[in-house]
Amino acid sequence: MRDLLIMGAFALALWVFVRIILKEPILPWMAKEDQDETPLMMKKRTSKTEKQNDVEEPEPEIFKNMFSDIKGISDHMIRYKNNRFVLISEVEPVNYFLLSQDEQEAIDSSFERWLATLDYNVQWYLQNRYVDLSEPIEEMRKNMIGQDDLPPNAIQYGKDLIDDLVQWQSIAPRYETKRYLVFVYQVDAKQITAEDKEELEEKIVEKAFAELYRRFNSAKSALRKANINMHLLTSEGIVEVLYYAFNRRKAIKNKFKDIRMKEMLSLYVTADQDSRRIEMVKEMIDSETFRKEEKAG
Repeated sequence: MRDLLIMGAFALALWVFVRIILKEPILPWMAKEDQDETPLMMKKRTSKTEKQNDVEEPEPEIFKNMFSDIKGISDHMIRYKNNRFVLISEVEPVNYFLLSQDEQEAIDSSFERWLATLDYNVQWYLQNRYVDLSEPIEEMRKNMIGQDDLPPNAIQYGKDLIDDLVQWQSIAPRYETKRYLVFVYQVDAKQITAEDKEELEEKIVEKAFAELYRRFNSAKSALRKANINMHLLTSEGIVEVLYYAFNRRKAIKNKFKDIRMKEMLSLYVTADQDSRRIEMVKEMIDSETFRKEEKAG
């Protein structure tokens, strides 16, 4: 009898040890209850997540909220709904560290004198753009094809050079920094007298452009002494700056110049064109007409 009790105690201890090692309940009937409860808990949890996934959250309208207070871009300015106008000018850089000490001091003094005269808000904006070599590469290709007296080795060398440039541009893109000076001015419409709304709008735009252009000329004349050149951005130039700001990756393939050439910036198909484009279209029409006449004759 004593041996049976010892063997039973040993078997019980072995059972407890094995169940603990296997990470299972010591009592067998407890496992069934746990197995019955876990699916219910999982069903409840999955049902909650399914309900949460069924409700689609609306995507934030980033661009709509960002430009909600902008009225438009016209007259070389960005106009806001509260009659605040923004004029942007591009600033050409100067090789400061390649100049002598006297030249550097002259630039510093001219820049400091201009800053001392400011009694209004001026902002600097820097933009990194992808260096596009497509135009120089295309010009090289046209020049190479147009030469009739080149030896075969020179033509092959030119083709290899163009291919290497195209491959280098796709593998290792380069970026350049564009520098802009931003002038901001807000017009108080209460100080302007007009007979109707149309006249009021004209006077608001005229006053804003006159003040901003005066500030631009003041900065241009002051920075010219520091060998820093500036030029005013037109409405199309402002659109180009915004295009590169919000399409940093897309602008590599969808270039802004292609959008302009395809007249995607025009409100109407019959938009005004420059004389160079008109002459090019006329030459294409004349060449096509001449080709059809030769084919018919």
